[in-house]
Amino acid sequence: MKLIVAIIRSEKLNDVLEALFKAEVRGLSISRIQGHGGEMEQVETYRGTTVKMELSEKVRLEIGVSDHFVEPTVQAIMEGARTGEVGDGKIFVLPVEKVYRIRTGEQDTAAVTPVS
Repeated sequence: MKLIVAIIRSEKLNDVLEALFKAEVRGLSISRIQGHGGEMEQVETYRGTTVKMELSEKVRLEIGVSDHFVEPTVQAIMEGARTGEVGDGKIFVLPVEKVYRIRTGEQDTAAVTPVS
């Protein structure tokens, strides 16, 4: 089992969700975050003062999957999130030691398998 953590552009969220749905990947968490990577720094004027904006708005996806769903999940995220520009994001694949489904007590692969 793996935990896939993806940091993507907020405007690409719908495209990524659509690609994940087509790849039959279900069950994820989404958080709005701020971060800084390789993007150029933005300079904005606020009330007549120049302000350097160092953090960009991003979206963080967390998806727990069984091993055979890792590659389809990663490919779906890359397909939906890619613009070809700096700042498209990153995908991290982390090992998961144990998973429990609270409702049923199922463990590991059974706990990350979507409920029918």
